[in-house]
Amino acid sequence: MPVEIDRLLEAAKTCLATEKTPALLMDKRLIKAKYEEFRTHFGQARVYYAVKSNPHPTIVTLLNGLGCDFEISSLGELQRLLSMGIPSPQITVGNPVKDPSLVKLAHDSGIGLTAFDSHSEIEKLAALAPGIRVGVRLTVPNDGSEWPLTKKFGVEADQAVELLVQAKKSGLRPVGIFFHVGSQCTLAGTWAKAIEKSWSVWQRTRKRGVELHMLNLGGGFPATYLKPIPTLGEIAKVIHDSLAAFFPKDTEVSIAPGRGLVGEAGVLAATVMAKAVRDGEQWLYLDVGVFNGLMEAVGGIKYRFVPSRNGPTRKWVLSGPTCDSFDVISNEVELPDLDVGERVYIPSAGAYTTAYASHFDGFPIPAVHFLE
Repeated sequence: MPVEIDRLLEAAKTCLATEKTPALLMDKRLIKAKYEEFRTHFGQARVYYAVKSNPHPTIVTLLNGLGCDFEISSLGELQRLLSMGIPSPQITVGNPVKDPSLVKLAHDSGIGLTAFDSHSEIEKLAALAPGIRVGVRLTVPNDGSEWPLTKKFGVEADQAVELLVQAKKSGLRPVGIFFHVGSQCTLAGTWAKAIEKSWSVWQRTRKRGVELHMLNLGGGFPATYLKPIPTLGEIAKVIHDSLAAFFPKDTEVSIAPGRGLVGEAGVLAATVMAKAVRDGEQWLYLDVGVFNGLMEAVGGIKYRFVPSRNGPTRKWVLSGPTCDSFDVISNEVELPDLDVGERVYIPSAGAYTTAYASHFDGFPIPAVHFLE
């Protein structure tokens, strides 16, 4: 896939040459290829696209045409999918903490599966979506994740068992376990640890009279940035070996990639808007920053920055355009001495760039263009 990333990078330099920046070029062919790669490696598992990673309608339409399912987290995402004609059986609600309006619309629309991780969520679901199929969100190791997801969601094994039992008593249909190893997980073995922990909950729940049959492995599948990552095939082998060691063959398995599906299919183009020297440091200001496209730069994701021309490099503090001092993309980027008006290209920007972006301080979010 790195070869394809470089090919897309060159295409972006041509396709976006006359476009205003910031601009994001998405390659539909790469998205399709990555989806087919997931299908190849995960066989009969259901693939749910995590819509939050990039909710652009063109991407949703493309994946829907390929037979992909969708994981949503909010009322807005659900309304968008329903308005596009996505059938409710293709949608699951992965957020274990839901607004009542989302629960009601999901139930009224015929969506039959959601995650939960608290007693209050059980009460909400029992009142607004009686009889819905539910899976408990289990806390699992996030080793190797560059964007951990361990504190805000999920419960430990003991509480997971109790919640599944309580869900059944409350008239819900507990069917399985959800987990997430953290976004951009670079250690394949982390999935094995999560699967083994899930099996412990599975067995203990069965002893309490609740039979499970579904395991949602979540996302975490990495995209190529700067650090080495395992291939999808390597991750899939670890997952398949772990499932075979613990779970029955007829277990319903699903995954929910977001970044892993669309991350490498995007190149973000930015323009140098200013330069300065501050306390001996060289500062380079782009027209895209953490508020209008590169929020993940402050949370652990290390992007690659490619200049529009080559030349001797130096270390720069790379900043976005806003008047907020938080808007610093990186404190150490090696780039040539670019002039105001020259371009910088950012590969693997297809996920969580436009999705996070805001119009803070009046700056535009990246316009999205598609390569067929």
